[in-house]
Amino acid sequence: MSDHAVTNQDGRLPEGRPTPRGGSESGTVVAIVDGHGCVTRWNANAERLLGYRADEVVGRPAADLLVEPVPPDVRQALARNPDRLSGPLALRHRDGRRVDVTVVAHRGVPRDHAPDDAPDDAPDDPPDSWRVVCPLTGSDPRPEDEDLARWALEQLPRCSVSLYDAQLRYRRSNQAMVPVVGLPDSAVRGLGILDITTQPQAVQLAEGLRRALEGGEPVHLETFQRTGGQRRIHAWSVDLAPLKDPEGTVHGVALVARDMTEQFWARKRLVLLNEAASRIGSTLDLSRTARELLEVTVPELADFASVDLLTALEADTEPTDGEVSGSVMLRRIVHRFAPGTRLPTVLEIGTTDSYPEFSPPARALATGAGVLCNAEDPEFVHWMAVDSRRAAIIRDQGYHSMMAVPLRARGVTLGVAVFYRRSRADRMERFGQDDLLLADELAARAAVAIDNARRYTRERETALSLQHSLLPRSVPEQAAMEAASRYIPASTRSGVGGDWFDLIPLSGGRIALVVGDVVGHGIRATATMGRLRTAVRTLSDVDLPPDELLTRLDDLVVRLSSEAGASGEVGEIGATCCYAVYDPVSRTFTMASAGHPPPVIVPPGRSPDAAGISIGPPLGVGGLPFEATTVELAEGSLVALFSNGLIETRERDVDEGYRRLCRVLARTGPSLEDACDAVVDDLVVGRPRDDVALVIARTRALDDDHVATWEIPPDPSAVATARKAVSQRLSEWGAGEQIYPAELIVSELVTNAIRYAAPPITLRLIRDQVLICEVSDASSTAPHLRRARDWEEGGRGLMLVAQMAHRWGTRHSLTGKTIWAEMPLH
Repeated sequence: MSDHAVTNQDGRLPEGRPTPRGGSESGTVVAIVDGHGCVTRWNANAERLLGYRADEVVGRPAADLLVEPVPPDVRQALARNPDRLSGPLALRHRDGRRVDVTVVAHRGVPRDHAPDDAPDDAPDDPPDSWRVVCPLTGSDPRPEDEDLARWALEQLPRCSVSLYDAQLRYRRSNQAMVPVVGLPDSAVRGLGILDITTQPQAVQLAEGLRRALEGGEPVHLETFQRTGGQRRIHAWSVDLAPLKDPEGTVHGVALVARDMTEQFWARKRLVLLNEAASRIGSTLDLSRTARELLEVTVPELADFASVDLLTALEADTEPTDGEVSGSVMLRRIVHRFAPGTRLPTVLEIGTTDSYPEFSPPARALATGAGVLCNAEDPEFVHWMAVDSRRAAIIRDQGYHSMMAVPLRARGVTLGVAVFYRRSRADRMERFGQDDLLLADELAARAAVAIDNARRYTRERETALSLQHSLLPRSVPEQAAMEAASRYIPASTRSGVGGDWFDLIPLSGGRIALVVGDVVGHGIRATATMGRLRTAVRTLSDVDLPPDELLTRLDDLVVRLSSEAGASGEVGEIGATCCYAVYDPVSRTFTMASAGHPPPVIVPPGRSPDAAGISIGPPLGVGGLPFEATTVELAEGSLVALFSNGLIETRERDVDEGYRRLCRVLARTGPSLEDACDAVVDDLVVGRPRDDVALVIARTRALDDDHVATWEIPPDPSAVATARKAVSQRLSEWGAGEQIYPAELIVSELVTNAIRYAAPPITLRLIRDQVLICEVSDASSTAPHLRRARDWEEGGRGLMLVAQMAHRWGTRHSLTGKTIWAEMPLH
C-alpha cells in the first residue's frame, strides 16, 4: 500500500492516524496543466519534490521542467488512450539535478481534484486541463509492507484463502476459511484436500489444484459445497493460483474461494424468468400452458408442482374476488415431479378436491397473495390433521416446505399453483421469501397465458358449436342419390371458417347439392355462412334454377356488404358457391358456379374429370350473370363437390390438387364413406390452413316402375280419365290406401290446369320415399292458397290439396309451371 493512501495531498497526516514507519516525508505531488501545456496549479508537495514555488511555475510551459523529451512509449500510450497517460519522466530540480518520477495524468480536472491549497475562489480549470500526479516518496517496498500483506491475507472479509505447498498439502488459511473448512489449521495442516473433506466436490478441487501446480497457470472453478458442519449448500467461485518465485518456479498453490450463493440463486431466478418469458404461453392450449409453467419450475425451483383451477370456471359465470372464500373446489389440470421422484399423488389429473379455508391453497385464493409455509407451521399441521391421506403421501415423499400462489389475470382468480420442496443432495434449504417472489412472478405470467388459453378455448368451442349447428348433421333420406360428407376446420387460431355444404331435397324427387366458402375465418365468417346457407335453403324451396338462385344469392351478399360497411365493420363480405340439382327421373345434373371450383364427375367405368362448366364471378361482385350447365349422368356416377381448401394449398396449385383428387376417386370402392376418408387422407395433411368441405354422391335413377306420365287434353271430361289412370297405377304399385286422396288431388290439380292454364298439360306420378303427384302446364301464373267465403263457389280446391297432401308447392320452368303434391306411401 502506497504512503499517500494515509496522508493528505499537502503531506499532513490526518488527526488520529498513526505515523507510518520510517518517518520519511510522504504525500502526493499534484500539478494542473492546461490544454496549451502551461502549469495552472502547483501544490506544496510539488514544491518539495522539485524546489520551485508556485509563483515560479504557474503560467510557464510544463515542458520547461523536463530534462529530456517525453519517452516514445509514453507518447504511444497517449495516442491509444487520449484521456490518460502513465510513464516515467525525467524532471529538473530547481538546483539543476535530475529527478526521475513515474507520473499518472488524467484529462479533465473536477473541482474536488484540484490541489487542496488552491484558493476557494480560484476559477475552475478548463475542461481540457490535465491533472498530473506522482508520489512524493519513492515506490520501493518498505519494511511494513510485509505486515500489510500478512494482515490482508488474514483479514480479507469476503475471500476465503488457503495455501497448499508443492506436494499439495494444506499449510495455512485466513480467518474467512476456518468456518468453511470447519477445522482449525492445526488439525488439518499437512493434509491433502481429499483428507480434509469427503464431499463429492473435493475431487474437482483436487484436480484443479493439480492442474494449477503442474501447468503453472490459474484455474477457475465453480462448485457447490456445504460449509463446515452446516446443512446449507453454498455456491463457490474458486480461483486456484500457482505461487511462483522470481525465477518462475512453482512452490505451491493458493486457493481463493468467494461465496457466491446469493448471486448464484439470483442468476438462477433471472434464468427462470427469462425461460418463462420464452416458454410459457407458446400455445393456446390450456393444459399445455399449465404444463409449461411446471416444466420451467421443476426441478429448478421445486421438487413437485401442480396447477389446480377453480371448478367455478367451468360454469358460464366467472368468479370475482369476493366469491373465492371459504372452502374451495379445485380441479387438477397438470402436475409434475422432479426426475426420480414419481410417487403416488394426492390428486390425479382431471379430478377435483375440496380445500378447507385454512389450507394454504384456499388462503392464497382468499387473500390474492402467495402463501409460504413449512411442515411445522400450525396451519400446515392442522391441514394435515384433517387430511390423513395427503399427510401420509407428503410425509413419505419428504416434503418440508411448500408455496401456494394464486393464478390471477384480468381481475379474475383462475386457480392456484402449488410448489413443494424436499431435501436433496444439491439443495437442502427450505423455500424463502425470494423463492415466493419468484413464484409470484412466474405465476403472474402463467396466469395471463392460462387465461388467454381458457378464453380462446371457450370462444373456439362456441364458434365450433355454432358452425356445427349450421352444417347438416346427416344426409337426408331420398332416392335420388346416396352421399357422404366431411368437414375439417382450419388450423387458424379461431379454428372455424365459412365453408359449408348442404344436401337439400327438392320437389319431384330431385336433390340439390351445395358447397360454399365465405372469405375469412372466425365467428363473423361462420355467422355469414349461416345466413347464406339459410338463404340457399329458402331459395331452393322456391325451386329456382341454379343460375337464378346464384343471382339472388349474389344480391344478398352485396346487401350484406353494404350493411357491414354502414356499421363500420372492416372488409367486405365475399363468398364462392357451387349449386347443382340432380333429377333422378331425367338423370340430368344442372350446375352453376359463383367463383367456386367445379365438381369432379366419375361416370361408371370411366376416368374422373372436372365438370366443364362456366365459372361466374364470386358472390358479392354484383351485376354479372351466372350460367347453368346441364349434363346427363349414367346411373351410378360419382359426383364430388368440395371447397378450394381441399385441392389448393401453399405446397400445391389447383391443377395438381385436381390431378390428385381424380387419382384417388378413380380407385375408390363402393363405400362412399371410405371414398371420403381416402380423399382426406391423401389431400389433407395435418390441420389444414383453410377449411375443407367435401361431399361425394353416387347417383340413382327412377325407371318406369317408379314413374308414370300422361298427357291430359284440355277437356273437362279428361279429369275422370286421369283419376281412373291414377287409381289403376297405384293399385299396380301396391299403394291402394292412397288411391282416394290421390284421386282428389289429381282431380283438383287437373281441373285447375284445364280451367285456368294453357296446354300442353302433363300429369306425372313418382313413387319414391313418398308418392308425388305433379301437374304441369304452359301457364306461368301460379295459384295461391286462400280461404273461400260462404257465398263463393271457387277457391276450395287448393285448400283440399293442402289438407290431403303432406307437402305441396309450385315450381316454374322456361315453358311454364308445375304444381306438385307429396303424400306418404304408408
